[in-house]
Amino acid sequence: MNYRLAISGAAGLLLSCFSLPALGQDEQSPQEKKDHREKGTLTFQLENDSVSGTDRDYTSGFVFEYLSDEKQGSHWARNLIEAIPFLSYGDRLRYSLSFGQSIFTPSDTQERDLIDNDRPYAGWLYGSLGAIAYDENYGLFQSLALDVGMVGPAALGREVQNTTHRILDIPTAKGWDNQLHNEPGFILSYERKWRQFHYKPDPEGRFGIDLMPHAGVALGNVMTYGSAGASMRIGFDLEDDFGAPRIRPSLPGSSYFKLNDRLSGYFFAGVEGRGVARDIFLDGNTFRDSPSVSRRWFNAEVQGGVALTYGPMRLTYTQVYRSPQIRNRDVWDSFGSVALSVRVPF
Repeated sequence: MNYRLAISGAAGLLLSCFSLPALGQDEQSPQEKKDHREKGTLTFQLENDSVSGTDRDYTSGFVFEYLSDEKQGSHWARNLIEAIPFLSYGDRLRYSLSFGQSIFTPSDTQERDLIDNDRPYAGWLYGSLGAIAYDENYGLFQSLALDVGMVGPAALGREVQNTTHRILDIPTAKGWDNQLHNEPGFILSYERKWRQFHYKPDPEGRFGIDLMPHAGVALGNVMTYGSAGASMRIGFDLEDDFGAPRIRPSLPGSSYFKLNDRLSGYFFAGVEGRGVARDIFLDGNTFRDSPSVSRRWFNAEVQGGVALTYGPMRLTYTQVYRSPQIRNRDVWDSFGSVALSVRVPF
């Protein structure tokens, strides 16, 4: 697939088609449209470095996510969150359920022996329970998530990667015998984002520009880090969502978006700095000897992309550049991230 052509086509579509009316716009009553807006969202995300012509480091990841409709009043998600000291949410609360996998490999996947000074093979298979909330008075977006899963052979990294390579007639990775050992893992993460600056040349119009600083923290035996950064967007109906979703660790986004009766979308760019205290995929297993590598304590990430929304669907593409994580390495990682979100009647 020619990803540059796809991105160029999406950009042209974004700039030329915003005046199109929605298909079947008059077929639904206002009440039917309101009911549909209040339903949940299914999202599939896929991240892969094949768009950059590489097969190393963070090489692939996917997530299936269900994000609920808005939950008012007393709810188990709110009760769980407010049991955490110093953390509370407003009335606009949604919960999410996710299932995902991430795969990491060294730079030479044809070498069968352990490679010195390169990241070990590793898979991370997990489920996630999360919640997001938005306070319109302060333009504040918050998310809290707990990922629980397995690192090691039980994460099925070897099986998923090599089966995919066989289907696509790509050489399989030969060094999976050197992967991390089985270890249960968790990551508890919290992120918040502020709609700090929102400029609209026409207050009644759809076009605008916004700037959203963000900060976050993650704790766990899989990853422990603190992060901060900012994102800028330019386009139409920016108040309808909070940015393109990504697989952690990443700049924060969300699968939430408002239903729009017209084609809508925007371009975006963002940057984040990340101080990392623990990364099992580089540091190795927590409680037993395993392959590991000397890593950097600080990482930077830069991203840019496009988001398009039409009716009950949103499609986003993000190109990501991540600074070297291993000492004595000066090549940035690069990969693409695609996410398709669909509003569903449940």
